[in-house]
Formats: sequence, structure tokens, C-alpha cells
Amino acid sequence: MKKQRWFWGANTILLASILIFACEQTPVESKKVSAPLADEVADGQFPYKRLSTYGFFNGDVQNLEAVENVILYQPASSLFTDYAWKSRFVYFPDGEVAEIQDDQRIDFPEGTVIIKNFYYPSDFRNPEKGKRIIETRLMINGAKGWEAWPYIWNEEQTDAVLKVVGGTTEVSFIDYSGEEQLIDYIVPNKNQCKSCHNKNEVLAPIGVQVKHLNNELDYGTSKKNQLEYWTENKYLSGFEGAEAHPKMINYETQSFPLDQRAMAYLDINCSHCHSAEGPASTSGLFLTFDQKDPMKLGINKTPVAAGNGAGSYMFDVHPGKGSESIMTYRMNSTEVGIAMPEIGRTSIHKEGVELIRKWIDSMPSE
Repeated sequence: MKKQRWFWGANTILLASILIFACEQTPVESKKVSAPLADEVADGQFPYKRLSTYGFFNGDVQNLEAVENVILYQPASSLFTDYAWKSRFVYFPDGEVAEIQDDQRIDFPEGTVIIKNFYYPSDFRNPEKGKRIIETRLMINGAKGWEAWPYIWNEEQTDAVLKVVGGTTEVSFIDYSGEEQLIDYIVPNKNQCKSCHNKNEVLAPIGVQVKHLNNELDYGTSKKNQLEYWTENKYLSGFEGAEAHPKMINYETQSFPLDQRAMAYLDINCSHCHSAEGPASTSGLFLTFDQKDPMKLGINKTPVAAGNGAGSYMFDVHPGKGSESIMTYRMNSTEVGIAMPEIGRTSIHKEGVELIRKWIDSMPSE
């Protein structure tokens, strides 16, 4: 079968993913992760060899049916990972409460585990036909802070096994147009996780920030603001209402203004590195959703040290010239040394490139 890049048209993958897994938030039985788990995290007894050992899911692990104290969550916008669908959960230790700090950061208690599953439906037009889970990434908050552990699923889809060295697997599926696609999917190794999950040289979560969770999620029986839901179920303190905290939008929602969609895209895909606390702070590009400084957005800014990454272009963002800006040039490449982000994808996010190109095109040129 001939390999080809996988592109999708306008759709709502995030919403579909939520709808598929929302019903799984209500367990078949009233089960919980066993109480000793938090103690074992604190004692450094992790990681387990197999994902199933943690007890995060009811019944067959591949169903990803969470037990009672493993809570579904969904960021407003999703980071691009070769068009993979994702389901995300947080395990909260019994009796422990996370706390909102400085209006944006959530301080999670020791023993918290963030669970992120990456999968592909066999047919994107009909997800009910089945899926293949590729990997599950765990971030475990232990006595020494957060640590990341990659688990790769077996061919039988009965369990996932810890692989600190990561790996590569070939994934095939039918896309929305009925075409068969093939992707060489890369599971990052443990050390590579810090490339993105890096805040002041300390490993830190990305998607479980206030700005990403301050929105509604369908929990099966009702829709509710995620932070409000956590608060009502005594998993979170410090939430003062949706309007009192920063809030992101879904960049896929066409009805939002172009500039807001572009900034939401840059925030979830780029700002974990391109921020004052991230590893790309020396670039001078700070791409958080609320950034207003034109220079920090790269507008008419020459790169600090892009090398081949600049191509033949002069400015990170060249107003009115989306196709002649370094930002879109790097997004539109898979070549090492040019491609941005540097890891996490082997294909080009066609829709993302187009969104940022249109945003730059819409800027008045001098």
C-alpha cells in the first residue's frame, strides 16, 4: 500500500471524541482505584510494567471505561498529534483536593495521575466500527514531582506495556473521504516528554491548566463546566466561576473570530515551549492565547537563530504574507531542523497551517 499523508477537512474531531467517551465516564460498577495507589506513588513504587495494574479502567482495559475516581477531561483545543484521537482522564487520590493557584495554574496533590490515550478509529466515517489504541501516556505526581511514562498497546489491544525508550508503529485507517491512510506513528521516549512538558526546567502538565478546562464537557447525563464539576465533586478548590478565570476556545469552531482561533491554536500547540517559562523563551516568541505584544507574536520580527528553519524568509510573521512567514514555513515542513513543533508529529497539520496563514494574511501590511 502506498504511503500518503493524512489530511482531514473541516470537522470536529474533539467533539466526536468527547461523545464517544462521555458515556464511559459512568462506570458499570461503582469501582474506585484502590486507596493504596496514592501511598505507592509517594513511596516511589512506580511505574508498573502494565497499564492494567493501575486499575484505572473497568472490565476490558481497551474499553477505556473509567472507574469512579478517574475523571474524564477535555481541553478546549487539542494539540495536533498526527490526527490521532485522544481520551484523557485524571486520577484523584481519595480525600485529596487540587487547588487553583494564581488564577491559572492547578496545583495537584501528590498521587495524582494524568492519563492520556492516543487512538485511531479504523474508519473515521464510522468510529463505532472499532478503534486501535496506540499508546497511553501517564504523568504521575510523586514525591519528587511529575514524571512521565509511555505505555505502548499490544496488537491484541488487551493491555499496554511500559516502554521508556518509546517506539514507532505503522497505523492504517480509513479517512473521512473513504481513502486508506498509512502513518508511521512515533511514541516519544521518556526523556523526550520533557521537551514539551517543561516549565522552568521542571516537568509539568500542559492540558490541565485552568484556561484549557474552563469550558463545558458532556458527562453523559449532563453538560457542565469542567472546573465546576471538579469543585462539586470535591476534587478542586479555588474555582470562583467561569467568568472569574481565563478561558480558551476551540480553534476548530468556525464561528469564532479568526484572530481568536489562531491564538488558541498557537497556545495549545506552541506556547508550552514559546513562553517566558518554556525552553524556547530565548526565541523571543511568546505564543500564549492572550499575547498582545506584536514583537512577541513575531510580527515583523527577525528570528534570533533559526538557521535553516528560516528558509528564505525574513520575519517570523510577515503581515499580509502568510505564505512568506517563517512561522508557516516551519509548520508546513516535516524536515528535521525546520519542522515546528520539533517532536510530536510526522505529518503536516494542513488545517493548522491554513488557519495561521489566513490569520497572517488578514494583518494589514505596511
